[in-house]
Amino acid sequence: MQTSWTEYFMDLAKAVSTRSTCLRRKVGAVAVNPRHMVIGTGYNGAPSSMAHCTPETCIRVKNHIPSGEKLEMCKAVHAEQNLVVRLGDKLENATIYITTRPCTTCTKLLIQAGVREIVWDKDYDDTYATNLLQEYFNNTITTDEFGYKHITKSI
Repeated sequence: MQTSWTEYFMDLAKAVSTRSTCLRRKVGAVAVNPRHMVIGTGYNGAPSSMAHCTPETCIRVKNHIPSGEKLEMCKAVHAEQNLVVRLGDKLENATIYITTRPCTTCTKLLIQAGVREIVWDKDYDDTYATNLLQEYFNNTITTDEFGYKHITKSI
């Protein structure tokens, strides 16, 4: 049986996440145009040319900052942010496959970039991001037969 597009691109996002340099959460993202062609990938980690975090240098580890709190207290650039920086306008009408649901900041960036659909695997505890997704996409979040969550822009 042939792999579905969703499985294929989520498998790619999972592979991309292995490049992450973050100590706490490895996230990968794949941007795909409406013709099912990959236009870019991104993963989370320290900005280009900066040292990667270590258990001794990570400000979040050193200060015992819980997941989902004080996101500005982190050196890492998120996977979705890397997509937006690298691809910009090319993200209009794209589908983004992400290993973890985007945070509020990344949700706003993807909305501003004009993405058509977001698909993710693991949830991320950020109620406001969920509200923004549902408002922009004017739709509800659905779960497919593989357990992936989807939200698509209503036309």
